[in-house]
Amino acid sequence: MTLFLLLVGSYMLGNVLTASIISKFLYKKNIQVEGSGNPGARNAGRVLGKKAFVATFIGDALKGAVAVLVARWFGFSAPVELLALFVVMLGHNYPVWLRFRGGMGVSTFIGGMLVFNPLLFSVFIGVFVVVYPFLKSFTVAGLSAVVWMPTLVLLFSYGLPAFVITCLLAALLLFAHREDLKEKLLVKRG
Repeated sequence: MTLFLLLVGSYMLGNVLTASIISKFLYKKNIQVEGSGNPGARNAGRVLGKKAFVATFIGDALKGAVAVLVARWFGFSAPVELLALFVVMLGHNYPVWLRFRGGMGVSTFIGGMLVFNPLLFSVFIGVFVVVYPFLKSFTVAGLSAVVWMPTLVLLFSYGLPAFVITCLLAALLLFAHREDLKEKLLVKRG
């Protein structure tokens, strides 16, 4: 029962989109019809400015952190902590209140992984820093680091269940960014 409540609560927490709240109450705008229409940090920054980007990033990152911390507080294992992160990201990417049109989950992923294991997260950042000069794209370098996350989880001895859930996390992020990836790959070919 506790696991069920954790997962339902994580999904509902994910439905709280920081950019939508900030744009509506502080800027009197609807972020879903401004810029790219994506209620995430990057679009908030483009449409509303740097302060909105930072506030959105922090708010969305906190959702991931809270989901992992609550799972830990209830005494769940590492795979369940990662599962809570996956579910809060599902809520962020596919919020029921906004007809399943949410953000892309990067900030939520970052917050959750940072709390899950700061050292593991540091290695993740290291991978990003190493590949960025070669790829010259923030998005592609970040997603390349995400692809390595399941392997890093295995290297940190979290075991097969954590590996599988981290594969789901990576797949969710890659799926959310599929259009960006297509665009970047077409630009490189052209």
